[in-house]
Amino acid sequence: MTPAPDAKDRRGRTEEIRSDIMERTLSEISRIGTLSFTASDVKNALGKDRLGIEDLAALLSPAAEGRLEDMAVRAKEEKQRYFGNSVTIFTPLYVSNHCDNGCVYCGFSRDNDIRRAKLSDKEIRSEMEKIAASGLTEIMILTGESRKESDTEFIGGCVRTASEFFKNVGIEVYPLNSGEYGYLHECGADNVTVFQETYDPVTYANVHPFGPKRDFAYRFDSQERALIGGMRGAAFGALLGLGDFRNDAMACGIHAYLLQRKYPHGEISFSLPRLRPFINGKYISETVTEKQLLQAALAYRIFMPFAGQTISSRESQKFRDNIVGLSATRISAGVSVGIGGHAEESKGDGQFDIADTRSVREIRKALTERGLQPVFNDYVRV
Repeated sequence: MTPAPDAKDRRGRTEEIRSDIMERTLSEISRIGTLSFTASDVKNALGKDRLGIEDLAALLSPAAEGRLEDMAVRAKEEKQRYFGNSVTIFTPLYVSNHCDNGCVYCGFSRDNDIRRAKLSDKEIRSEMEKIAASGLTEIMILTGESRKESDTEFIGGCVRTASEFFKNVGIEVYPLNSGEYGYLHECGADNVTVFQETYDPVTYANVHPFGPKRDFAYRFDSQERALIGGMRGAAFGALLGLGDFRNDAMACGIHAYLLQRKYPHGEISFSLPRLRPFINGKYISETVTEKQLLQAALAYRIFMPFAGQTISSRESQKFRDNIVGLSATRISAGVSVGIGGHAEESKGDGQFDIADTRSVREIRKALTERGLQPVFNDYVRV
């Protein structure tokens, strides 16, 4: 096993990879912002075999709101073409909620008065044993963004333990340098999820008043550093509701599209989280409706039909049950957003409130009843 990266890197020295992906993404958003789209543009986009960036913008525009049924038909066709009726089930495991950031929309924010906790090695193993007993073979490990409390050795230890129980291990942690991602990949991590939260630099600065997360560019390049470091896959997401939802959804799609073209071997996927209430939460944001969330999910499926798509437990049972039949390929089950909460009661408070609290068995039953195929593993280690 390669040792963890140099201590200076672990203290947060940022790596510059000299990528042009951020500049190109923001440039495209600025250019598209000067355009207007009509019902004819939407029709033309739906008639194409392969869509371009402007076609994505058309599908995310207000002009597409009256064509959601047509979008749903096309999205379902694309999902079945690339994924059949399969839907992968996984669960997240939060191992620490210590955080150094001041995000105004998050329950883990440093100045929020919550129960802070970090699982011990023994507790992590106990949690994973309990999760594995449910039949799941895929897990996502999450931490708050604190290098002091959750350094790369701690995360690496979590990944190595997870590799004993699960065939697919993902991480959602603070942004890392490529060497650190390489280290965690060697420990057993397969994929990385990073939410840019909002792609508008001004809004981003306003909602991140202090902490390492304030560095917009370093966060933006996280998925690229992960792929450089050897990760198999990278997931993208904007926290819909922080800013203009159409611009953020569009920027996220363009970001993923450009990176896929640069790294064609990378397995690209989207997450579609909306803002949710949290303990002591007072942040008021733009409201994103379920109809708008559906529009974004369908647009992504049509634009990048081969990309994975995760629907969060933030959403209602009804919405999640419907979207997996149209565009989503991954769904979480048996979710606890507190620290631990699977083998025993949560040791620390959660990041946000969830809407769908169903167990693995209940999610599996719901998928089967809809004629879908619950998948517990679609990846074999060699």
